[in-house]
Parts: sequence; structure tokens; C-alpha cells
Amino acid sequence: MCFLSLPSPVHGAACRTKSTYGDYGKSKPKMNLPNDLTLRFAQPGDGNALFSLIKGLADYEKLSHAVTGSAEELEKHLFGSPRYVEAILAEKSNQAVGFALFFNNYSTFLTKPGIYLEDIFILPEYRQRGIGKALLTKVAQVAVERDCGRLEWSVLDWNEPAQKFYCRMGASILDEWRICRVTGEELRLLGGEEFGVRSSEFGVRGSE
Repeated sequence: MCFLSLPSPVHGAACRTKSTYGDYGKSKPKMNLPNDLTLRFAQPGDGNALFSLIKGLADYEKLSHAVTGSAEELEKHLFGSPRYVEAILAEKSNQAVGFALFFNNYSTFLTKPGIYLEDIFILPEYRQRGIGKALLTKVAQVAVERDCGRLEWSVLDWNEPAQKFYCRMGASILDEWRICRVTGEELRLLGGEEFGVRSSEFGVRGSE
């Protein structure tokens, strides 16, 4: 788990989700982008391009077998109601070459919303050009504008280049935390009545 503390925004904006894609106010600091690079919030119709990049990420992480979703489902979750996730696309010469996908979480200790960065990925042939830094900086700017308490994400234990990059960007790697996950049939069992336990009978501590 990687963790990046965030300062309070100077303009005091509340954490919120805009109904217009990519419109987050006019007080953003300027960012020097690599040549011919454009960062933009995903728009309706970007589902196929994003899902193609997601499959590229899965291939890089040796997890292609785990991809069971579809571009259509992604599009619905990006732009439907409710809206579950947001994404930023990196484009060079109008070609999607990278993306960051994120959603809100919450810290009960800070009593502030946060942003969880689910994925950040650059096509291999476009790496070492500052695109990853630009994407991560953009997500951090969104978090600051929304008065979020922190930005966090996960990184594979074998991906040392990514870990070093994140540390250079100011992130802390929380070795003492472990990810817990329930999926598939186990999730259906846990969410069913097989155990005879009502959800109101117990509490779950999942964050801080």
C-alpha cells in the first residue's frame, strides 16, 4: 500500500464529484507537460480505449487471466448513475497512451474523503517520458482541490521500479498493511445467509 498525505487546498473547495466531466474549477496550478502530451478526463465513448489500456496493464502484471470485465461495463460505471469511478487519459497525437483510474474512499481518523488510485499505466513504448509523473500529479491535484485527506494506491511487491518512482514522488510504502479481498463465490457466501449472521450484529474495521 502506498500513501501520500495531502495539504489542504488554498481555496478551501469541498470534496465533491462534478456532474460535468473534468470541470474542477479554475484555480489549478499549471503543469509542465511533456511535448505533445495531453491529459484529459475521460468522456463518454472512451470506454474502449480505456479498457484496451487496462488489458495492457494486466498483461504487464502477468494477470491477463484475471480480466473478466468489458468495455461496456466500464463505460457504464464511469458515466452512468451512480458513477463509480473516474479516469484521466494521457494522449499523444490523439492516441491514448496511458491512464489513471480512481474513486473516492474515506478516512474515519481524518474524517475526510480520500482518493484511491486503482490503476495507473503507461504503454511500455511511451515510458521514461514523464507521462506517469504527469498523471500522478494530476490525480494529486484533483485530491487537493476536493479537500481530500490522502491519496493512496497499491503496488506489486516485485515491481521495484514503480516503488522507487512512487517514493521519489513523495509516497510512503506501508509495509505493515496487507490487502484483504473477498471475490467470486466467497463474496456471494459472505454476503448471503449461510452463516446466519446479520450485518448489524458486528462491525468491520477496514481503514483508519
